Amino acid sequence: MLIDSYERTVDYLRVSVTERCNFRCQYCMPEKPFSWVPKENLLSFEELFEFMKVAIDEGITKIRITGGEPLLREDLDKFIKMIYDYKPSIDLAMTSNAFLLKGAAQKLKDAGLKRINVSIDSLKPEVAKQVAQKDVLSNVLAGVNEALVVGLKVKVNMVPMKGINDNEILDLLEYCKERDMTIRFIEYMENVHAAVDIKGMKSKELLSLIGEKYTITDEGFDSHSPSHYYRLDNGYRFGIIEPYEDDFCKTCNRIRLTAEGQLIPCLYFDEAMSIKDSIKKGDIKGAAAVLKEVVRTKPEKNRWGGDDAESSSRAFYETGG
Repeated sequence: MLIDSYERTVDYLRVSVTERCNFRCQYCMPEKPFSWVPKENLLSFEELFEFMKVAIDEGITKIRITGGEPLLREDLDKFIKMIYDYKPSIDLAMTSNAFLLKGAAQKLKDAGLKRINVSIDSLKPEVAKQVAQKDVLSNVLAGVNEALVVGLKVKVNMVPMKGINDNEILDLLEYCKERDMTIRFIEYMENVHAAVDIKGMKSKELLSLIGEKYTITDEGFDSHSPSHYYRLDNGYRFGIIEPYEDDFCKTCNRIRLTAEGQLIPCLYFDEAMSIKDSIKKGDIKGAAAVLKEVVRTKPEKNRWGGDDAESSSRAFYETGG
């Protein structure tokens, strides 16, 4: 079992298989050129899997595959199957923009993927294009539909932004409710890679808007989830992720691994340790030691809250958010 210095059990590993992305979303990396890290700099799926085994044996019970956009990495389903075959009970999920999902959903399900989180920031083609800087909506919605057809459980993430998609909060909530998908509204996380003029919406604003149509019951947090959940009078349940609130970090149980082998204790922090050399040398004990040290030094909370809050310099496309 992995326990940090604040007595939190760490049992959730987010694995970025690539920093490449086929979108250039305004709140993530709108100005980044379409380039990629040389293949030789990345850990192979076989090398990543060697660390997955270490992590699982040490107590990791949930693994989420992220990017960049993970579906840009060839043979992703084979990597997922490696993990599933090693421990079928593992809670195996993925985060994707869904642009390539229609052609991959069945293979992912067959490989052992259980759940997928998809970003949908607008149901209007022109707004989705403004956010992603690419005509994406028809592919995204087709990917979501296919995921549901093959039996993947789907959650939707939306980043509400004033003057861009703030008039679609209820539309997206209804879209998800009709398809039995949970939607989570994510407060915009300030970071130096995002467009400078973005103005996010806070949870109070979101609840006020939704409350104009529905009666809302506060259900609090679900275990280690960063989402604060609410239930409507018709029974539908949605979440809001509030990274600037103290509760966001209180029960954090996750660490992150980049495609280049950097093991990161906190989404916000730039501090990291590499497992790359140990894995490439077959030093399983060394990789396990790095894992335990990263968990030991995991900070109590991020640096977004408080009077000295600052924008993160962490590139979220390297860590999957």
